Amino acid sequence: MPVTDPPSPQEDDIAALARGGRTNLLGFLLRLAARLPFLFIAGRWYGAESLGRFAYAVLVVEFAAQLATLGLKRGLAGALAQTERPHSHVVTDAMVVTLAASLLAAGLLVAFPHAMFPNSGVNGLDRLLALIVIAVAGSDVALAACAYRFDIGATVRARSIIEPWAISIGAFAFAFYSTRDGLILSYVLSMVAALVASIIPMTRHYGIPYGWRPDLGRLWRLARRNLPLAAADGIEWGSRRLDLAILGLFVSPAAVGIYYVAQQVASLPQKLKTSFDPILGPVITRNLAEGNLAAIARQVSQVGFWIIAAQAGIALALGIPGEAVMGLVGPHFVGGTGALAFLLLAEVVAATAVVSESALVYIARHRNLMISLLMIALQALLSFGLILLARDIGLSQMMIAAAPALALCIALGVGAIVKARLLSRLLGARVNAWRWPLLGASAVACAVGAGFVALPPSLEWVELVFGVVTILGVYGLVIWRWGFGPDDRALFRRQKAKPDAPAAA
Repeated sequence: MPVTDPPSPQEDDIAALARGGRTNLLGFLLRLAARLPFLFIAGRWYGAESLGRFAYAVLVVEFAAQLATLGLKRGLAGALAQTERPHSHVVTDAMVVTLAASLLAAGLLVAFPHAMFPNSGVNGLDRLLALIVIAVAGSDVALAACAYRFDIGATVRARSIIEPWAISIGAFAFAFYSTRDGLILSYVLSMVAALVASIIPMTRHYGIPYGWRPDLGRLWRLARRNLPLAAADGIEWGSRRLDLAILGLFVSPAAVGIYYVAQQVASLPQKLKTSFDPILGPVITRNLAEGNLAAIARQVSQVGFWIIAAQAGIALALGIPGEAVMGLVGPHFVGGTGALAFLLLAEVVAATAVVSESALVYIARHRNLMISLLMIALQALLSFGLILLARDIGLSQMMIAAAPALALCIALGVGAIVKARLLSRLLGARVNAWRWPLLGASAVACAVGAGFVALPPSLEWVELVFGVVTILGVYGLVIWRWGFGPDDRALFRRQKAKPDAPAAA
């Protein structure tokens, strides 16, 4: 029998990244199937105004939770790769640090609840919504620990099945109790369920941390080391919510609610790239330790192309029939179609920045932080400028709502170019996720989509049921034939998981 050489470490890395990519794609489809019922129920039963109130409160809570993770969603991989301590102890340190930061953030919001509800009164148990910061942050870090063991299935179960279905079912059930508080109660239910679904697999991977003792000095060093990464995470996350925060200063809660729906639809493919962070982390840190910078450039470019290819197809499939997609939530949500188009485009142009940052946070974290700060400042300036310009020329509120989405798109594009160039210079190798077949596949998808959009309004259901699938299908065929190489096709080949994945200590 012929003897085959064992796979090289680089091939193993591509295989591991491909396994994560397949799971992410499945997770996206599951999340899409679960998120649409929630948006339908929220739009049709609760209305745009209640949805706007809910959206702003969740915005503030999730920003506080993002800061409370102290960068450990990505920093935990580095901490685990660079220690000889038992991994269960390191993960426990991370969870304790996150809990302490979460309690501090939640305490501030309980004391100042109007930060969550600036445009409406604080009633009943509204202020206790802040306590859910603990669940959101704890779940994020627990899933990062699972991802270090290449268990992306845990993230899919928690974030793409349990969380979205819990909020959809909760929104339906709580509507019979209160259309004012039902959305918030359903959100609390979904986050608690996601926390439980995150803690169980984390415990299975790392076990009970026998022998662990708290050490304030060690915990403080862990938190301090990840502060630049925490700031970068907060800025990157904030850049995706700054548009909603700024918009709330200029338009009604109903317009904020419509924009929120567009943002939720557009953010569905965002999970494809953010969930690659914990997979890339162990691969990058190992190659850095070995001095294999060229491999890092190759892996970043590879994953960047996968993400751009997937997100461009999803953006076209959801954006071309955008009026039908938004109209599914409710007729008055169709006005958010323009904002949806810009937000979907923003997810595509941001992909290169996100995967470049996956390496920059380990080799140039302070420079990466400065670029992120400049990017969010540019976004804020453009948002205010475009909104004021739209108001001055007398555009409608929903036309005004598209302005911050356009500003986000421009700022993310600039950030992607700058971060990719910096990473290329530091690695001494080209980092480029763009390939020309993306343009051809997009053109074919647009041509096919135009045929569905031209159908009469009475056949809008055809546009949704068959149009979305057909657009995505023809796009995928062109990319597969002319865009994918051998390494890219590894994304769709099932391979046995490596037995020597990072093991529990």
